[in-house]
Parts: sequence; C-alpha cells; structure tokens
Amino acid sequence: MSQLAMKFPAGWGGKRKNAGRPPKGEHAGVSHLKRERLAPNHPAHITLRLHPRLWSLRSVRSFSRLYSCFAAGRNRFGFSLCEFSVLGNHIHLLVEAENERVLSRGIQGLCIRIAKSLNKMMKRKGPVFADRYYAHILKTPTEARRARRYLATNAHEHGLAARPFEDPYCSFTLDARWGERPTSSPQTWLLRVGWRRGARAPT
Repeated sequence: MSQLAMKFPAGWGGKRKNAGRPPKGEHAGVSHLKRERLAPNHPAHITLRLHPRLWSLRSVRSFSRLYSCFAAGRNRFGFSLCEFSVLGNHIHLLVEAENERVLSRGIQGLCIRIAKSLNKMMKRKGPVFADRYYAHILKTPTEARRARRYLATNAHEHGLAARPFEDPYCSFTLDARWGERPTSSPQTWLLRVGWRRGARAPT
C-alpha cells in the first residue's frame, strides 16, 4: 500500500493578511505579543487610553473619581502606583511590581475600578479603555528621569497646562484641594534616587 499525497491549496501556512486577534477599536492598538519580563527593581511607565467619545478626564467630577480609584488601588498584592498624569483621554502611570504577572493583575484591578466608577458617573455601560495597556519597562536612570519629566510636562505639551511642571492633574504637582496623595512612595532605587543620575532630556 502506498501513502496518499495530501495536496494543499497554494498559499497554505505562514503569515496571512488580517490573521490574528483584531484590535478593539478602529485602528490597531497595543501589540498582543508576550510582554517583556519585569524585574522587581525595574519600575514601569504605563499608558491607558480611553474609548473615543467619553467625557474628558480633566474635570473636577471625572478626576475626583480617578483620585478615589488611585487611592484604593495604589498598593495591592505587590503592585504599587507611584506617580500619575491625567490627560483628556488617556492616563500615564509610573508603577512598581514584583513581576509581570503582578503588574498585569494590578493594572487590571485598577482599570476595573476606574471603568466602574466612570461608567456610573456617565450613566453608561460598556468598555472604558480602548485597548490593553502599554508598558515601557524602565531599566536605567536616564529612562526613569525621562519618564518622570514626561509625566510632569505632558499636559503642557498637549496645551492643557499653562506651564510645564504646574499641572493640577499630575501627582508631581497635585492641587492641594484633593488632600493626601493617592499614591505610594517608590521602593525601587530608580524611582527613589537613581533617576537623579540620568542624563537630562533636551529642552
């Protein structure tokens, strides 16, 4: 007996156009490839983007919700929220975590809190965040310094604050009316003192 030869149509196998998991929105967002490994001594810069047509986050009513969520989720099971910057439709965070699994769980928990709170305020249902979060692992003093500067000046760069380093919706210059900072003190060397040794970003 001879084995039958199997004939497959041309183009079978390999990379195919439009294959794979589709993005949540109209355009491709954050890659769904496996995330970079996170060491406990390396903080991370996280970006969370909202779905379009939601209310601006830079208002008293919206930010008061975020403030409560930050305070409740700032230190959970090895995850710490150290700094934040709130823009109109996205949020930047500086966080610490024991590993990538803890980071994922910490961000997921924080996003769930924020989504429930904002949906309740807006009297709506459905997803609040446009795609999975973007994470940039900070491994050097220069990266940490630039990430801190980015958070502190981003609103000014977007035309949302009159001057850099004077943003009432950023943890570095948080408006006193909100009371106690809803963040945790950094524990990694890079966010405590190491960033001071980094090269200054060009101005």
